[in-house]
Amino acid sequence: MFARRTRSPLIVGLLFLITLLIGLLLGGHPSWLPGPVRSVFVAKNGSDQIEDDVLGLLQRDYYRKVNRSQLVNTGLAAAVASLHDPYSHYYDPSLYRSFQDETSPHLSGVGIDVKVVTRGLFVVDVFAGSPAAKAGIVPNDVITAVGATSLSKRSSDFSSGLIKGRAGTKVTLTILSGTRTRTVSIVRANINVPVAAGRIVTYHGTKLGYVELSSFTTGSGAEVRAQVEKVLHQGARGLILDLRENGGGLLEEAVNTASIFIPDGTIVSTDGRSQPRQVYMARGDAISTKIPLVVLVDSGTASSSEIVTGALKDRGRAKVVGTHTYGKGVFQEIDPLPNGGALDFTVGEYFTPNGENLGGGGVRRGPGIKPDVYAYTNPRSHTDTALTVAERTVAAELP
Repeated sequence: MFARRTRSPLIVGLLFLITLLIGLLLGGHPSWLPGPVRSVFVAKNGSDQIEDDVLGLLQRDYYRKVNRSQLVNTGLAAAVASLHDPYSHYYDPSLYRSFQDETSPHLSGVGIDVKVVTRGLFVVDVFAGSPAAKAGIVPNDVITAVGATSLSKRSSDFSSGLIKGRAGTKVTLTILSGTRTRTVSIVRANINVPVAAGRIVTYHGTKLGYVELSSFTTGSGAEVRAQVEKVLHQGARGLILDLRENGGGLLEEAVNTASIFIPDGTIVSTDGRSQPRQVYMARGDAISTKIPLVVLVDSGTASSSEIVTGALKDRGRAKVVGTHTYGKGVFQEIDPLPNGGALDFTVGEYFTPNGENLGGGGVRRGPGIKPDVYAYTNPRSHTDTALTVAERTVAAELP
């Protein structure tokens, strides 16, 4: 049996210093060192030291009490704003949590889509199978109170914040349906927010499939595929993909969505200063290219939506109906930070299969994608003129 020797304190100290030196020489940053040791390696007049000094002086000697974290958050936001890039943002921890809630397809709540009105929250949509649907809440209802708290003239964040909550907990809502008021108690649940919806529309007796996609969140490509397969199973002979007011989202989901219709070849390519050029190819398992397709777009069609539209147009897979798209030729990366916040910043440009950058260069808004057939729906109109044009266009492509 062997016994382990105990090293002397002197030897341990020497080994510690040697390890520190090796770590620094290999590229380690001195910020992780203890204060007394760090001062040996960091110059007093370095930019990091200046920032620490300024924050320290403000926190210690400013005539009113200041919050150091708040100063840091404000400074970081200002630094990113100085880039004059409308697509780059610094999110403090609170804003980042809100951002994650908005972009995640999984939420805890009752399963409704709402907008603010004077009396409270107007119910725009109710998700199928949600607690709200089971409680009998329907579109056009107005939620006037949560518990004993009135929602009259309240902000969307305030009102929605009261309704959201941990799955399994109860919330009491006062509902105005026409002239009738009632109170319902609902148990919150984990909600999978649908971003794609499909239905059959008929144009002069011909069945067409209409699929609408609101954003490119995790799993949205699979949702679109499911809706496409549903309408085809219901007898659709042509398809309309509606990307109006779709501001984009995840690049991967754009590739997944385009791959539903394009069997092979290039979907999009990207290039950045710190990232090598990358070409994204179709993933396979596309539907038949003999099925006519129209993409419906407008000025709110941006980013990932333009990637899909550009790929379908350049590859000759679809006709584009609507107005010019937004014109965003850059993409962002979100890097979470140790303080719970995140940096959402532009890291590169993307190019359609024909090599076109839709942003006109850099972060400037560009010309976007020009439609093959111009169509516009007046927001005040009760008729969706652009959809009618899309139906006519895809029906004309049928054999």
